[in-house]
Formats: sequence, C-alpha cells, structure tokens
Amino acid sequence: MASQELATPSAARRRIWMLAWPIILSNITVPLLGLVDTAVVGHLPDSRYLAGVTLGATLFSFLYWGFGFLRMGTTGLTSQAVGRESDSDVRNLLGQSLLMAAAIGTLLILFSQPLISLGLWLLNGSEVATELAAEYAHIRILSAPAVLANYAILGWFLGQQNSRVTLLILVLTNSVNIALDLLFVVGFGMTSDGVAWATVIADYTALTFGLWLVMRQLKLLEGRFLRSRLLRVAAYVELFHVNANLFVRTLGLLFAMAFFTSRGAVQGDTVLAANAVLLQFIMLTSYALDGFAHATEAIVGRSVGRRRWDEFATAVRTAAWFSLVTAAIASLAFALGGHYLIALLTGLPEVRATAGSYLPWMGAMPLIAVWSYLLDGVFIGATAIREMRNSIFVGLAAYLPVWWVTQGWGNHGLWLAFLTFSLVRSAVLGTYYLHHRRTRWRPAISSL
Repeated sequence: MASQELATPSAARRRIWMLAWPIILSNITVPLLGLVDTAVVGHLPDSRYLAGVTLGATLFSFLYWGFGFLRMGTTGLTSQAVGRESDSDVRNLLGQSLLMAAAIGTLLILFSQPLISLGLWLLNGSEVATELAAEYAHIRILSAPAVLANYAILGWFLGQQNSRVTLLILVLTNSVNIALDLLFVVGFGMTSDGVAWATVIADYTALTFGLWLVMRQLKLLEGRFLRSRLLRVAAYVELFHVNANLFVRTLGLLFAMAFFTSRGAVQGDTVLAANAVLLQFIMLTSYALDGFAHATEAIVGRSVGRRRWDEFATAVRTAAWFSLVTAAIASLAFALGGHYLIALLTGLPEVRATAGSYLPWMGAMPLIAVWSYLLDGVFIGATAIREMRNSIFVGLAAYLPVWWVTQGWGNHGLWLAFLTFSLVRSAVLGTYYLHHRRTRWRPAISSL
C-alpha cells in the first residue's frame, strides 16, 4: 500500500497540490522583479541604461540557468536519501552541494572578465549598451556564490518535500531587490550600477536567511557532517555524474532557445518581437507546470529511496492529472483570449498583428510540452538524468532538420520546428518511462 498521504486519489491530489502551490506562487515573483527593474531603469532620462540592464540581465539568465543542476541534482538525491531514512546522507548531500556551489561561484568570479566579454559579444548589443552591460555584469557576478548556494538550499528543502521554503526565500529575495532598486536608483540617483548592487545584496540576504533555515532543519536530523564525504573527491562521484548530465542537458536546451531566437531575428525586428511576446505565453504556462513537476521530483525521489513503486505510480498519475488539466486550461485560454493577452504585452500594431498570426501554435504547445515538464520531474526524482540528456539531443536531431526543410514557410516553419522539438522530447521521455516501469522501476501499473 502507498503511504497514508497518497493512500487515496484525493489524498494524493491534496499532497501534490500542497507541494506545488508555493512553487507556482514563487515563480510568479520572478517576472514581477523584471517588471520593476524595467520600470525603474526605464524612467531614467536615457534609454541606454535600460538597454544595458536588459543585456546584462539576459547574460546572467543564461549563465545561471546553466548551473540549475545544483537545484535539480540536489533535489533528486536528497529525496531518495529521505526515502531511505538516511539523515546522514541528507545532511552530507547539502554539505557537498554547498561546497560545489562555492567552488563554481568563486571560479565564475575569477574568470569573470573573459566570461562577460564573450557573453556580451555573443549578445551583440550596441557599443554603448554593451559598455553599460559590462559595468552591470562585473558587479552582478559578485553574487555568483550566493546564487548557486541558494540553488542548492532550495533543492535540498524541496527534496525533503518542504516547498514553502522556496516561496519564503524567493519572496524575500525579490522584495529586498525591489526595495533596493527604488532606493538606489530613485533615492540615490544611481543608474544600471544601482540595479546590479540591489541584486547582489538581495542574493546574499537570501543566502543568509536560507542558511538560518538550514541550521534549524539540521537540528531535526540525526548524524553529523563527515569529513570523508565532504573533502574526498571520490565521495562526489554520484553528485558529479548527476550534475554533469544535467549541465549537458541544460546546454542543449539553451541552444534550442537561442537558435529559435536567432532564426526569428533573421526575419526582422517585428517577427523577433512577436516571437518574444508569444514565448511569454510559454513562460506563463511553465510557472504552473513547473510547480507540479517539482512536487513530482520530491515524491518520486522518496518513493525510489523507499522502493515503494505503488507510491511512485500514484504520484506520477496524480501529477499527470494536474498537469494535463493545467495545459488544457492554458491552451483554451490562448485560443480564446490570446489576442487580448498580446494586446496587454505590446501596444505596437504591427507586432500585435504578427503575433496574432502565429497564435494557433500557442493552442497546441501546452498540450505537447506538458509531458516533457512532467517527465523531467519524474526523471530528476529518480536521478535518471542520462535519459533526460538524451531526450534533448534526440529532440535537437529532429528540430534542426524540420527547420531546414520548412524555411520556406518563414516563421510558421520555425514554430513547427520548435513544436517538433517539444514533441520528440516528450516522446523520448515517455518511451524511457514506459520501459523503466516494466523493468527498472518494477511497475504496479502499466500506464501513467
């Protein structure tokens, strides 16, 4: 039998929802911060400051996203340790992840000059905007150890099925950031450098709060930190293996997004702007779907650690139900109200009209992509990361040829290629899932 919290369908739905809603709510705070940054800098007398902050923020979005494995890998391994009821493993996994975050963060600072120069060269902004972005970036990079350590802390708490910490930390981070934005830029008359310092201070404030929460949680765990687990390279083999595959997988995903953006840019500024508006629809959907995927990570990981395959199956079925309902609502909302949403995001008539002509792709995307979100959560929880990595590259192997063949269709061909990428990813992950349910994960059922 499944554990009491997953004993019935209603109990399982209640558990998934209790884990998911703080993540969904915390995700919503992320674009809010971006809006405040834009509004504060956008009201300065010269638009070059907004351009500089936009370039710099884009650079760090890609850079830090690449190290998201510190959150995902920590979640999967911690949740399995929780399932094994090994407090020592839970404790030492946190120590290993924090040390790894500190090491990577320090290296990013040491090599910041070439990294920032290369990143801004690839973004190809104007000379003035690039100069301001470089100033912003050299300040912002100072928070790298804090940002990466926060990833590890969030993953560790999520692995213990404590998603409310995610909400607390992100709300604190963004609240401090917004307050300091206003103080530094509006109050002290700073420009893009004020926005950068606000973010750095907010990140270290969040780390301080996160470490305080960690200390409280450690008092509830038995065992102690082991020198052999923290200082011996050999003890990091499993963590390195999981994180390396997650890093490669993320690089593939970043390439897919960058390729989509660059191919849209070739078709002109209007198409580029229209695609950027429509990508916001995908981001909106991801805020909700990520909540259910992260909840799945925590429960699946614990189930794998306990070898409770009935609980595993119940968690996946329940999360699939939530995810499909959410995807269907999103598709219906985009189909019926997409033009109104576009109008909210842009006042430019030509961009509105262009985005509207590609709106049907938004009706299909959530129903196709939902499976990759859900199954990513399953595979992270089970630490079956090689399969996730493979799904990205098989998806790219379909994405690029479809784009090549359909170039004559213009932006419709590009959207078809991107949809194909999501479809193939979902299909590959689904095939792996069904195979492992028959073999590795000892199925109690034969379907999701």
